[in-house]
Amino acid sequence: MVEAAEENPEKSDTCTDISDWDLPLSFNKNRHTESIKGADSLEPTWRLKERMKTVSVALVLCLNVGVDPPDIIKTQPCARLECWIDPITLSSTKALEMIGANLQKQYERWQPRARYKQSLDPTADEVKKLCSSLRRNAKDERVLFHYNGHGVPKPTTNGEIWVFNRTYTQYIPLSIYDLQAWMGAPSIYVYDCSNAGIIVDSFKTFADQHEREQEMSNQSRGSPTNFVSYKNCIQLAACASNQILPMNPDLPADLFTACLTTPIKVALRWFVMQNTSKLVPRINLELIEKIPGMLTDRRTMLGELNWIFTAITDTIAWNILPRDLFQKLFRQDLLVASLFRNFLLAERILRSYDCTPISYPALPSSACHSMWAAWDLALDLALVQLPDILEHKTQFQHSPFFEEQLTAFQVWLNLGSEKRSPPEQLPIVLQVLLSQVHRVRALELLGKFLDLGPWAVNLALSVGIFPYVLKLLQSSAKELRPMLVFIWAKILAVDGTCQADLVRDNGHKYFLAVLQDPTIQAEHRTLAAFVLACIVNNYPPGQEAALQGSLVSVCLEQLNDSNEILRQWLAICLGRLWQRYEKARWSGVRDLAHEKLYTLLLDPVPEVRAAAVYALGTFISSVKERSEHANNIDHAVAMNLMNIVSQDMSPLVRAELLSAIQWMILLFETHFLAVCLQENIKISPLLNTNDLMISPMRRIASRDRLRVYSPGYHSGYSNDTVDSGSLERMKRVSSSSSISSMGQLSPLPSLPTIGFGSVYMKLWHGLVALSSDPFPQVAVMATNIVDHIRKQEKEWNSSRDISQNMSSSVSLPPSPNTKPNYLGESPPIHLNRPILNRTRKAIPNPISEDLEQEDKDLGVMQPLVTSNYVVWAAKYFIRPVKQNMRISDCESKGFYEREWRFIRNTTLRNEGREEKRRASYTKIESQIWSGRSTKVATVLKFHPYESHLAVAAKDTIGVWDWQSGARLMSFQHNKSIGRGQGGTPCGRITSLEWINPHDLGLLLVGHEEGSVRLWKSHTSHVGHGISRDPTLVSAWQGLTDILPSKTDTNAGVVMCWEQSTQTIVMAGDTRVLRVWDTEHELKLQDIPTGADCSVTTITSRYSHNNILVAGCSDGSLRLFDRRLPTQEARIMTYREHRGWVLTTSLRNNGQILSGSLAGDIKVFDMRRDSSVLSWDVGSGVSAMSFHNTADLFAIGSVNHHISISNLSGHPINSIRMHEGFMGPRIGPVSSLTFHPYRLMLASAAMDCSLCVFSADKPTR
Repeated sequence: MVEAAEENPEKSDTCTDISDWDLPLSFNKNRHTESIKGADSLEPTWRLKERMKTVSVALVLCLNVGVDPPDIIKTQPCARLECWIDPITLSSTKALEMIGANLQKQYERWQPRARYKQSLDPTADEVKKLCSSLRRNAKDERVLFHYNGHGVPKPTTNGEIWVFNRTYTQYIPLSIYDLQAWMGAPSIYVYDCSNAGIIVDSFKTFADQHEREQEMSNQSRGSPTNFVSYKNCIQLAACASNQILPMNPDLPADLFTACLTTPIKVALRWFVMQNTSKLVPRINLELIEKIPGMLTDRRTMLGELNWIFTAITDTIAWNILPRDLFQKLFRQDLLVASLFRNFLLAERILRSYDCTPISYPALPSSACHSMWAAWDLALDLALVQLPDILEHKTQFQHSPFFEEQLTAFQVWLNLGSEKRSPPEQLPIVLQVLLSQVHRVRALELLGKFLDLGPWAVNLALSVGIFPYVLKLLQSSAKELRPMLVFIWAKILAVDGTCQADLVRDNGHKYFLAVLQDPTIQAEHRTLAAFVLACIVNNYPPGQEAALQGSLVSVCLEQLNDSNEILRQWLAICLGRLWQRYEKARWSGVRDLAHEKLYTLLLDPVPEVRAAAVYALGTFISSVKERSEHANNIDHAVAMNLMNIVSQDMSPLVRAELLSAIQWMILLFETHFLAVCLQENIKISPLLNTNDLMISPMRRIASRDRLRVYSPGYHSGYSNDTVDSGSLERMKRVSSSSSISSMGQLSPLPSLPTIGFGSVYMKLWHGLVALSSDPFPQVAVMATNIVDHIRKQEKEWNSSRDISQNMSSSVSLPPSPNTKPNYLGESPPIHLNRPILNRTRKAIPNPISEDLEQEDKDLGVMQPLVTSNYVVWAAKYFIRPVKQNMRISDCESKGFYEREWRFIRNTTLRNEGREEKRRASYTKIESQIWSGRSTKVATVLKFHPYESHLAVAAKDTIGVWDWQSGARLMSFQHNKSIGRGQGGTPCGRITSLEWINPHDLGLLLVGHEEGSVRLWKSHTSHVGHGISRDPTLVSAWQGLTDILPSKTDTNAGVVMCWEQSTQTIVMAGDTRVLRVWDTEHELKLQDIPTGADCSVTTITSRYSHNNILVAGCSDGSLRLFDRRLPTQEARIMTYREHRGWVLTTSLRNNGQILSGSLAGDIKVFDMRRDSSVLSWDVGSGVSAMSFHNTADLFAIGSVNHHISISNLSGHPINSIRMHEGFMGPRIGPVSSLTFHPYRLMLASAAMDCSLCVFSADKPTR
């Protein structure tokens, strides 16, 4: 009797001592689950289309102090203050001058650099002269016209305002139409008078008239003049067209002007005058004049109130206005922004006195916005301190306003998403950045907001974050570094155009300092590397600045850092630095950058390997002036890339390899053309070599014969040689025109001869091999590159034929005593003269037009293929941090679905244990499903947990649900990959494995030619209908050097999958066992089999995860220990089977079960050198399977028979017919497989029938 399996049932199942939650998942990284492309770009709307400045201000005051206008009857007492001056207390002339001077000071508070001109009680001519002069000097900048009409009649309905005559005896009307003409555009108008809305209405009418007249004038002249858009002028009016200004004696007469120019003073007075101020009864109008501090000092009470007011009005505007209007009014012009902030206060105050201020463009009403309550609270908390501050000199307690607003913002962040309204506190957060007290917290919250996604970044940029965070780069505070690099990484990930601003302000130095500081965490240095990569991306000033900052050496010093994202972006940063920037490349050469990058080609992380390939690709393409030294380096780089990367498991890396190698094709196009032609000579030996003008390929006998050096010369590689015959046949192109343009005779130049095993030949063979890559995108890229040369080859052959025909019709026979000389050519070249100078440009392609010009400037050379790897990698910085960290949301739908799957798995395994206990006496003969495949199925594989059966028949895959009977998926590999879309026709499928079966399973398919493809089906337990086509997740060449079989049958690729170690062991018609690491997508080992035959089956087990059992076609059974060196890994060989080993099974107790095509079944103990049990089931065996956990095996025969026995060799039952009356007989069995846990058996027959049999319920 064979030893029983371990008693502990938990230990008898694969991976059951690791819970499903702890089992690792393979092929579930972003590179597998999403398309390799950049993020969807959002149009950056935050940048101002044009930044404008108000450079001139006309202050026109029509007061006529002491004389009231005839159409206004004023109350007694009434409002008298003009610019906070009571004109009654002074002479009329002095009062007017002081009011004018005060008004100018009030405006200078907001725009000190503007040119101010006062016009006090002016005439129409004086206004015209003033406005015309200011417009002339302002050119295309903005001019402000401030009009105070308190001393003149109200505006007329005809669109006129009033001024004076020279003697002040008459009011003179001034048409808005004329004023528009004098002021031009762009302009801003402020009207402080009663019925001011009339002016706004008239302005619009006259603006339309002006523009119509301009159009008519341009049409009549024929030559258009500069168009002045009056409609874009801005207007602010104190009240509507039917309203007069308030006359409350406690208010200034120019209340609108006071709100616009002295908002804090007006706000304080108005607050004290309201009923709410009775809560602080000790405050009066006289006391508020004594508030300590300065408006410009935020540390004082007055300065803090002004700061809060700015934040609140900015916030109100940002929340009520469309983004483009907010940008125009609150970000384009400093003075305009200040006036509109203060206009919001004017609306609030004037509405309380039944006046409605008007603006153009019109703003939504904001008088009742909730943020005004926060302003009232801030005033209340400040004023309640005022008496004690003034009387007892107590310390001023700062307002909690900003701290509370940050808390409100944090609450929004905890609940926020893109679907909710934007947080109204965002403008306040930016204001807080100015405060050292709250700056750190504000930056943290801002970073969390930007982390929500590109929409959040665009919102922050539109509100005006950019100048704030740009200025903060001048800070030396180390505690700000992590937050600032995070914020800038988020900004540049969304809008890379900010690179210019950073370089202009020397911001790149900040990130260089962060990157080279070893005390800073790797995550933050990664962010700095990304920012620098963005700064140098296709931006020569950024490349130059970074190179001067020693970016090359800074990156190279950290290439071996343990942080994989940092390694990745250091390589990308280097690649972008020297892309089309030769000076940086040679700096890298001096630091051996290319050699240091070689180590990353074997990095455990595929994204890092791809980054290294990208960097080396731009390294090759960066040299414009070709030299022998440059060529030698580039040849070595290209060969290292091809040798190391071409067989990489990750298609991401292989695609990047092609993007890099293509530059060799473009730089040395002529040499690859010669290789292609020589390859065709081998295929078509009847071609005349002389006609191709290529000297015969030959080996070099000694180095002293190398008289002519190839531009691709490099030690270690064969050199290109040109013999005398080739030189004599050389024809030089005398013009840069295309060879296809044959108006004149343009003989073809000779091509270099490519020595056997040269760089070009090896690269060409590598590219041709990649054109048959199993991953379609890689194959398409390689095919495009190869086709480029083959197209040149066709054109060359065509042009050669034309040239020969023309030569024979034009040339005269040469003299017998002279060498041939061709029309229009120089004398023959001497044999000892080098073909090319040591320093040269890339050899011009004689086929493509104007390629010589392209060679002069490599920057314009167009790539043959492009890769989206780098822009895809940048999406890492767009995604939220939690998403990159793959933090599970325990409340998400996906989490609950996964939890359900794991509970189901546990239940199924428990059921399997129950069935296993009665396996020795339970018959497996109840047919629960039958179906038919289109071809004979040769490989079957049960899904361990779903009711799915995968069936492979030649190159076709089908997945059936054996419970419902539905076919979930069926596809032919060649058709699914797509003809004409790359990839080679798939060979016969020889093995199947379910990857990640405990979660969302993937189907791994091995083909006889050595390729492996991983498919994701779009079926689940929810629906059982045929779903859309499966998705190819990955594909690679699992085995190379496939050897031809000595018999008619070949093993193809056989595989063994280990979920716990995430490794795939492959073998087949090769002489090695190849172990692949799916986590890192690297080849771990090539273990020699030591057999001169195919491996037909491989087995490993979790409990013995270092032991591999391989059955071979010669009947031998070989054991390998992966812990040993590869040449010593084979630890045992059993040679007891008489034929091809069909299947093996490694049990938890260390026993090995095996069966062969000859019908002999063996049981081995790996501790012994021979079998411990053996029996023969007879001839005619065609299929065999051992149960994974139960002591059962099944044998299918060519005699239409399936027998099931226990491991003692005692038969349990046999299956000869389908269930049901008159059921058809089973055909010769082609494949058998047991379910991993259940007592279920699937069979396939030569008549294309498929069956699933289950155990009968026990009878005792």
